[in-house]
Amino acid sequence: MIPVASSLISAVSRRQRPASARAARPHAFFVEGRATGLVPVTVAYERLGDGEPLVLLHGVGHHRQAWDAVVPSLTGHETIALDLPGFGESPDLDPAVPRDLETTVAWMGAVFDALGVERPHVAGHSLGGLIALRLAQAGLARSVTALAPTGFWSDAERRYAYAVLNIARQGARLLPEAPVAWPALNISKREAPADGLDVRPTPWLPEVSAADLRMPRDAAPFKAILRAGRAPGLFSGDIPGVPVTIAWGTRDRLLPPRQAERAKAMIPGARLVPLPGCGHVPMADAPDLVARVLRRQRAHE
Repeated sequence: MIPVASSLISAVSRRQRPASARAARPHAFFVEGRATGLVPVTVAYERLGDGEPLVLLHGVGHHRQAWDAVVPSLTGHETIALDLPGFGESPDLDPAVPRDLETTVAWMGAVFDALGVERPHVAGHSLGGLIALRLAQAGLARSVTALAPTGFWSDAERRYAYAVLNIARQGARLLPEAPVAWPALNISKREAPADGLDVRPTPWLPEVSAADLRMPRDAAPFKAILRAGRAPGLFSGDIPGVPVTIAWGTRDRLLPPRQAERAKAMIPGARLVPLPGCGHVPMADAPDLVARVLRRQRAHE
């Protein structure tokens, strides 16, 4: 097995949501975006805090809880964490809705309208980072922070990342339904460092670990999104007039940090921020550092 793929399974299993994120957790709400020419798109979301709206987008195979350890430190923002269609509690897209990025931007804009937010700040991780950058290009974001965004890979790097994700999905299919039967959930194993995904994982609850591990298996759009990601030119052009931060874990082995330089070359005005010691999921490795990067983005407007 590719080493980083085996660590994807073990790393996710070691997370336990911090007490600050567990307290008084609201149930998800649902919002329906109605973009012109498209059938409605429904997404689950959580809305917390007061201040300027900040929309949080997760990556493929994840859900809105990816941001749980970061949100408590985002004072001064109203955070709106979404489940992308087919992930978490959001229903999948209607088959009539294409999965290309142009269509994604259209229905995301409609979701923003339904939420009553105009040009919010947007932060995204991996796939969510790419979507955030495309939203900024469309004039729908006030600022963008992209954590290890997809789309800046070589063809060989994309194939490697897809191999890792597909192996993780196959591994998830072998897991028993009862989390108590998972040796990976043994607390003694939560302390071992992951190999390139979560380097210093924040402890998470076993039930959250169970949901995370099942996600690559259960998420309906997993294969369709990977197919869409093979399209050339997922991102091209600049984002003038919008503050952009590209942040990348220095120990990211799924999307190597050299891809950050390619992103910077395409978006010359972007601020490039290395995340020392972090793997591909910096929200788990260093939530306080990620929160500081997000707060600093607001200060750089």
